[in-house]
Amino acid sequence: MKLSFDLHMHSCLSPCGGDDNTPANLAGMCALAGLQVVALTDHNTSGNCAAFCSAAKAYGLLALPGMELTTREEAHVVCLFPDIDKALAFSQYVRSKLPPIPNDPFRFGTQVFMDAQDRPLGEESAFLAGAADIGIYDVSSLAASFSGLAYPAHIDRPAFSLLGSLGLWDPAMGFPLAEVTSHCPPDLFDRPDLKGVPSITACDAHYLDQIPDAHQFMEVAEPTPEAVLDWLRRGGPGSPQEL
Repeated sequence: MKLSFDLHMHSCLSPCGGDDNTPANLAGMCALAGLQVVALTDHNTSGNCAAFCSAAKAYGLLALPGMELTTREEAHVVCLFPDIDKALAFSQYVRSKLPPIPNDPFRFGTQVFMDAQDRPLGEESAFLAGAADIGIYDVSSLAASFSGLAYPAHIDRPAFSLLGSLGLWDPAMGFPLAEVTSHCPPDLFDRPDLKGVPSITACDAHYLDQIPDAHQFMEVAEPTPEAVLDWLRRGGPGSPQEL
């Protein structure tokens, strides 16, 4: 079964996310873009994932709950889970590792919890855009302990990325693949440390107009979160040399 996908986007719960990036709005835009498999990955929280997954289901989409974790090294890592309970348990753990800094909505932006009908439920008081006290070498096994999967986000960016923060890809981190942006230099994977590393692209949408039309696909046996996670664990589309 061939399914279009994008697995990295933000809602209004991320302090840098647009106010219009409500769970139902996001789901609707994903449907209009022709996406079939999507994931919500707000900064250091899965607090709007239940609403997003519910809204996405109403549009006939398969949605995975997730998070964009900021590690101790200030590298962003996408973490995805098979169900809401696992995602929220992981989210609670990550929240306990955030610095004790309250959010300043006037400086950083609001962090709004919403239901599947885009009704506000309140605001997150903790500052979500900081770095959690979780090392990048621990993320893969930590996500797996919650039945999830992790891989580094937008590694081709100079900031808040694995390469930007650490300088190289180390297989000992345990990541099955990497995420890059649509503007990734074509020769990035010629680097010795990235030879054979599989990759996928993602929009990392913080605003509704950043959600692109469907352009990449996965092959899975059935449209379930577990099948999607298994596809990613196997390296997704394979190494760049195989594409």
